[in-house]
Amino acid sequence: MILMKDLREAITWAKEKGVALGHFNISDSEGFRAVVDEAQALGVPVIVGVSEGERDFIGLEEVSAMVRVQKEKGFPVFLNADHTYSVEKAKLAIDAGFDSVIIDSASKSFDENVGLARECVSYAKERGGKVLVEAELGFIGQSSKILDKIPEGVSEETQTSAEDAKRFVEETGIDLLAPSVGNIHGMVRGGEPRLNIERVKEIAEAVKVPLVLHGGSGNSDDDVARAIEAGVKIVHINTEIRVAYKKGVVAGIKTEEVAPYKFLGEGVKEMRRVIGRYLKLFNKL
Repeated sequence: MILMKDLREAITWAKEKGVALGHFNISDSEGFRAVVDEAQALGVPVIVGVSEGERDFIGLEEVSAMVRVQKEKGFPVFLNADHTYSVEKAKLAIDAGFDSVIIDSASKSFDENVGLARECVSYAKERGGKVLVEAELGFIGQSSKILDKIPEGVSEETQTSAEDAKRFVEETGIDLLAPSVGNIHGMVRGGEPRLNIERVKEIAEAVKVPLVLHGGSGNSDDDVARAIEAGVKIVHINTEIRVAYKKGVVAGIKTEEVAPYKFLGEGVKEMRRVIGRYLKLFNKL
């Protein structure tokens, strides 16, 4: 088992290995089990993500405790407060012992985004500086579901420039940057646009912090692998896990089984199948 004391060390490991950490969102203990069990089976570190809505459902302290138990067992699993839309909510996650927090202000102006990110960075430092702060720059939508079309406001023209990325990182002091490089939150029925790999390279060369690819669901394996080679160190997957979970649970409910852990277990199996495929891709297994 890989021993890592914190998320920063895990990211350094990924950089040295030329791989990326998998970040998978969960809403309940079944999702948590699917992520952790599959990562343990493959012997790789992993990040569990919970958005504001997911945190409200599973419980802020509850999910933090679940991760803490795994860490005490020596397994490198880390917890991220995904898509946090206010500084107040970010502070709650920091105080709850999360490993990282994302202040999501990509839909706001550049200056507003800078101000909110800077405030989160300042608070994290006041609390010891162990919690990494990530911010998004460039709008890629806000929905983790199946979409009929590319979200309004997402286009090649709105992708993050290397110049803006450099300025943003310097003005905020963030630890991680999630840029817009052709990626989209959710999955588009008609197919995802190609990732702008050259833009990933340009941004990676311009900034001194690791890059995070949001909206990894639906992108081709080739695009994701090339993005990792270009500088992405964390890849987010959510929508595909939700689709797999629902598929498995529906199949389980259609049986005569009435024990929740059995019919829900079918959802866990489906999630593990998706998670395992991505972990192998991200880790070159």
